[in-house]
Amino acid sequence: MTRAEDGRPTSCVDVFVVFSRSIADGVLIERVSRQDKEFHFQNWVGSRLDDAGIHHDQSGRNSYPDFTLVDYAEGFEVKGLAWPGREANYDSNSRVPAGRHNGRTVFYVFGRYPAEIDKDAYPVVDLVVCHGDFLNADHNYVHKNKSFRGFGSYGDLLVRDRKMYVAPTPFALAEGTTGQCTLIVPAAYTIDDPRVHPVGDLVRVETADLVVGYSFDLVENRLEPKFVPNPNAGKAHHFRAYRRCGVGRVAVSLRETAVVELMADTAEEDEE
Repeated sequence: MTRAEDGRPTSCVDVFVVFSRSIADGVLIERVSRQDKEFHFQNWVGSRLDDAGIHHDQSGRNSYPDFTLVDYAEGFEVKGLAWPGREANYDSNSRVPAGRHNGRTVFYVFGRYPAEIDKDAYPVVDLVVCHGDFLNADHNYVHKNKSFRGFGSYGDLLVRDRKMYVAPTPFALAEGTTGQCTLIVPAAYTIDDPRVHPVGDLVRVETADLVVGYSFDLVENRLEPKFVPNPNAGKAHHFRAYRRCGVGRVAVSLRETAVVELMADTAEEDEE
């Protein structure tokens, strides 16, 4: 039996198991075009869902999440990462990660593949399927792009505020994920399935302050965030990590190194 915290059936174990088995069986990512670097892993995920008979709709390239299931109120957002390379965080264009969207539970699929590849088929190195709340538990924020006109010497230039969010990956958040296939879901999920077993408990704690706005000085090129106290400061969100039975028992735990420190180096490089 596999159910979410509200008692509804969930597909997460079925989806995770098919990914894990496919990697163990050596099912490769197939590159369709060398010009299209972003969607090879996404195509691999879609093919694995087809193989398992998990009915889904594939969204357009700019929609969210990448796959919505037909028989469950769930969706899967796919993030392929070249490895070794940038692994502490990823860019989320105009979309804040979260575990709910339009009434659906959202899971994220992070897969790493070799960075230096000359062939048109290559393996998935490791993979994490995680509930979106593991990345961010706020379901209330709604992203909107805004703009204003009047910039420039003639006053006819438009300034568009198109936000990009940089979020940590589960490879940065959790120890024990390298070289493994791992499922991370809220601890309140009921998972009684002989195909998987728990390998660790992880707790993420809400921050003391929340960012509710920011201002940008166009003369000084200075960005200033606006904070308010978080009414849920100190609230603990409990998660549990699972692995397929018979595929090792490497423990998974929350990384002790501050994620902010891990992300800082990449953010500074991007700004330069």
